[in-house]
Amino acid sequence: MSETTELSAEELRQACDPARFTFRSTEELASLEEIIGQERALRAIDFGIDIPTPGYHMYALGPGGTGKTTTVRKFLAHAAAARPIPDDWLYVHNFAEPDKPRALHLPAGVGCRLQADMDHLVDELRGEVPRAFESDEYEHQQEQLTTELQRRHQEMIQEANAFAQQQGFVIMQTPQGLMIAPMANGGMMSPEQIQQLDDDTRHRLEAGHDDVQAKLRETMRRMQQLHQEARARAGELDRQTVAYAVGHLIDDLRERYRDHAPVVRLLDDIRADILENVAAFRQIRQVEEMREEQAPFAAMLGRELPNFDKYRVNLVVNNCDTRGAPVILARNPSYQNLIGRIEYQGQLGTLVTNFTMIKGGLLHKANGGYLMLDARDVLTRPAAWEGLKRALRTQVVEIESMAEAVGVAPFATRTLDPEPIPLDVKVVLIGDPMLYYLLFFYDPDFRELFKVKVDFALHMARTVETTAQYARFIATVCREEQLPHFDPSGVARVVEHGARLVEHRDKLVTKFGDIVDLVRESAYWARKAGRALVTGADVTRAIEEKVYRSDQIQQLIKEAIAQGSLLIDTAGASVGQTNGLSVIALGDYAFGRPTRITASVHVGDEGVLNIDREIALGGKIHNKGALILAGYLGATYATEVPLALSARITFEQTYEEVEGDSASSAELYTLLSALAGFPIRQDVAVTGSVNQHGQVQAIGGVNEKIEGFFDVCRANGLTGSQGVLIPRSNVQNLMLRPDVVDAVREGRFHIYPVATIDDGIALLTGTPAGARRPDGGYPEGTVNGAVHRRLGELARKARAFFKPEERRKAA
Repeated sequence: MSETTELSAEELRQACDPARFTFRSTEELASLEEIIGQERALRAIDFGIDIPTPGYHMYALGPGGTGKTTTVRKFLAHAAAARPIPDDWLYVHNFAEPDKPRALHLPAGVGCRLQADMDHLVDELRGEVPRAFESDEYEHQQEQLTTELQRRHQEMIQEANAFAQQQGFVIMQTPQGLMIAPMANGGMMSPEQIQQLDDDTRHRLEAGHDDVQAKLRETMRRMQQLHQEARARAGELDRQTVAYAVGHLIDDLRERYRDHAPVVRLLDDIRADILENVAAFRQIRQVEEMREEQAPFAAMLGRELPNFDKYRVNLVVNNCDTRGAPVILARNPSYQNLIGRIEYQGQLGTLVTNFTMIKGGLLHKANGGYLMLDARDVLTRPAAWEGLKRALRTQVVEIESMAEAVGVAPFATRTLDPEPIPLDVKVVLIGDPMLYYLLFFYDPDFRELFKVKVDFALHMARTVETTAQYARFIATVCREEQLPHFDPSGVARVVEHGARLVEHRDKLVTKFGDIVDLVRESAYWARKAGRALVTGADVTRAIEEKVYRSDQIQQLIKEAIAQGSLLIDTAGASVGQTNGLSVIALGDYAFGRPTRITASVHVGDEGVLNIDREIALGGKIHNKGALILAGYLGATYATEVPLALSARITFEQTYEEVEGDSASSAELYTLLSALAGFPIRQDVAVTGSVNQHGQVQAIGGVNEKIEGFFDVCRANGLTGSQGVLIPRSNVQNLMLRPDVVDAVREGRFHIYPVATIDDGIALLTGTPAGARRPDGGYPEGTVNGAVHRRLGELARKARAFFKPEERRKAA
């Protein structure tokens, strides 16, 4: 018999004693302010925050629910509070190059005030300028200019007419303009009178006509100059009027912002532009009085309002209410939301834009602070990843359309080329480990830009200190969500579940999202039961109810086994047949199930063939485990003679891919049983991987596997002999259900840890494994001796079958 000692009930579960807690309710505990179980990640965050060198952005990786986002945001908020408030950023009209808006930065809060002041300036311009043109003073000066123009115009006409009369002509005004006609006897000569003149008189009149015509041309030239002078004087009057109307407004602003040179320059440009566009200001009243349906066509009618937008400012980054550096958590990091965008509006059938339609992105808002992004979201938004990398690499934010960014312009539209804004931001990507390693190996830019790896752990050591922190964490959740508090038994049950989730009796899970869910659900069942405090029974109820909501497939499998549709024996013994154990994961729920493994052996030289592998139902890891079996057989039994046999191994009644090597020891036990002829106990299921030296290795899901076979045995009736064979190295991972522990304590179920195949085969067959003798053989009456003898027989039969001439033919 095997010397393998079964585990005691105390070794199957590391219980948390409620008596160790000194509180009566978690309400007595202080809230948990620190982050627990993530020392490595916290040091990395500190490093990433403090190092100022470009390229040291952070990638926080770890399983979902480990608190990556919460932890990072908390640390960033703490660091941001001690940093200066970044500047406001504005876009203003570029009067020299209107298609290239200028970027201005001002101290935090100044940009907000400037925007309000410029909006007020525009409102004043709309009212003050028209009122100035309607003032009595302006009308008086304009009337003086008109009177003087008319007087000088009349004097020029009279002077020209006097000269014409001296030459015998008169200048007459007609609808067609000024006309010269000869005079006789104080009146204008008719064509008949002109024809009756002698030749000398006619020639004299023609010469005089030329002189009068020259005088008239000179007069017309002087009148044109007069009109130009009048227009210039009228324009100067308009400019003086406007300058007087707006001068004090702009001067007040210049004085208010005298310490900000870019604003003073902007105000000077605005003053100059206003004075250059006085004519448009004069037409404000006329355009405003036009009917609504005519207003869009004002420009076509020669009446157009001034472009007041160019006197405003576009505040793209407003830090007026910011305290410290900004910490921005992106919800939808599309390209335009990251980089910014230029909007358009329809006008008379075309798209138009200006600098006031420039919208800042997340990088603008986070400038001078921190930006948190979900890695998967950024990578799945078109052009967002490339846009982010370009901004971080060049350290500027350059707003352009996504089509321009990727080099594709769907249609030609006049657009803007805003001045790029310098970028000083620390970016934190949050994602899973797979994305991190894919980016690291396949994107060279990633390695250069995200040099700080913030690796969140899935578990932490289970100590007195961390157990107390678990209790404070529960207290914090109860306070924040106004849930009933927990008594010591409730806290103890949560701690035990934390160890179960991480599959280690000496560790606790740091995937606190799952713990929060358990606290919420336990509080629900406590309220349902009318209890003021959540007890261990409520936590157990929450766990059981969650299992019940998810275990329908497991129950169907149990029914199939009970009805005999799935062949599983839980009593007796069989040659070449073992109950292996596997885990089925269905989303957030995993359970163990037994599977029959069978083996057959016959004469041949094909070696050990795994049927699942041959028909491509075996995964890569499973296939590796199957090949190890042949290595073990050769190293153990064929050191002197060749290994000559044909064997078939398969998982019965499996119709999906078989993956993993956790059943490789069960396959080996089955094969050894088939070779030795010793029956294997069917009341003991087996799990564990094996190496070529016969050492049984740890596997995952050990708790689910044990519980899966226990449930099947209990359904068929516990006999007191049933149990599970597990790797000895998995004992530390045991956190079994209380009902399994109770069954072991009562002697109705058994857990056997083994370190080698020899240990396991001895327990399963009830026959000693047998140690190798110096001559390479094994003792009689042992499993290894029987296997060694059978392999020798198979080799002799193979040699006897293959005659020399047949061997040459086969070769």
